[in-house]
Amino acid sequence: MSAPQHPTDTAATAEATSGAVLSPVPGDAGPAQPDLPDPDVDSADAVVDPADTDEDGDDLLVREGDVAGDYLERLLDILDVDGDIDLDVEGDRASVAIVGGELQDLVGPDGSVLEALQELTRLAVAQSTGVRSRLMLDISGFRAKRRADLTALAAEAARRVAQSRQPERLAAMNPFERKVVHDVIADVAGVHSESEGEEPNRRVVVLPDR
Repeated sequence: MSAPQHPTDTAATAEATSGAVLSPVPGDAGPAQPDLPDPDVDSADAVVDPADTDEDGDDLLVREGDVAGDYLERLLDILDVDGDIDLDVEGDRASVAIVGGELQDLVGPDGSVLEALQELTRLAVAQSTGVRSRLMLDISGFRAKRRADLTALAAEAARRVAQSRQPERLAAMNPFERKVVHDVIADVAGVHSESEGEEPNRRVVVLPDR
């Protein structure tokens, strides 16, 4: 579904692509809104204390999507970029996609800008809900295409390892990419996969079963 359009109630003060952080849209309008913390290497592991809430899991995921949609609408307004925001729930996480328009600058080389925007969006959602977010962001179908490419790559690697009985190390990948590969390998008989190394050079190793 497409996110409803909400009026912007706060003047934005920074360019998103330069690393500045937007303040999330709160539930109630106010005269001022605090900035989110700057992203850093520990942000992915930051823990936010759960808020006291009666929302069940699905309601919380829908709320996460709504907050993320508001946040990203403001981002597009700042950049003067056209795009539609689609909200969904996939499994146990909210899913948000920006589609249409010229959006490649928001994807960046190998999805690097997309990864940064996803982290900032998660922080905005966590600040609003009081709960750590595992929301997934896609832009211009980048993740969908990458998933398809990785599925083919993992299946071929599994075939080679099953035949050669020799481990094979794949290129370094981000957590999203590694999970796609692990899921594919798990469905192939005779092989299994592990991750090794430290970010950002952590990679999947495909091994033959003993």
